[in-house]
Amino acid sequence: MKQISTRFSIGVHILSLISVSSNECTGDFIAGSVNTNPVVIRRIMGMLKKAGLVEVRPGVGGASLLKAPEDITLLDVYRAVNVIEENQLFRFHEDLDERCPVGRNIELVLQPELNDAQSAMEQRLAQTTLSQITERFK
Repeated sequence: MKQISTRFSIGVHILSLISVSSNECTGDFIAGSVNTNPVVIRRIMGMLKKAGLVEVRPGVGGASLLKAPEDITLLDVYRAVNVIEENQLFRFHEDLDERCPVGRNIELVLQPELNDAQSAMEQRLAQTTLSQITERFK
């Protein structure tokens, strides 16, 4: 079973670190805090940059937020790091048996429930800002 990508939690970690850090947040500094390879950090930083959340200065310049922490929601981060494919959190197994009443109907019956669950989660993420998260570190 595939689990939801760790890119989301790493993205929140990166933005939180940049937000609370008074010194320059370089890729190596962030990678040390996240305890992961700098290549992973660079890839996620690229996603956050593309989404307009961070500015990355080459070399030792480090990174900075392009929006105030109170203007960045967890939903912004979730969307920025492409946690899900084709905007679908839940995916269905393929090649179902059309002769079986369950196989023939499972997606049709279950999809509305899963869509509602995804919407509820996204609404919840939209209610929490980066500043609310970083306040909890104090």
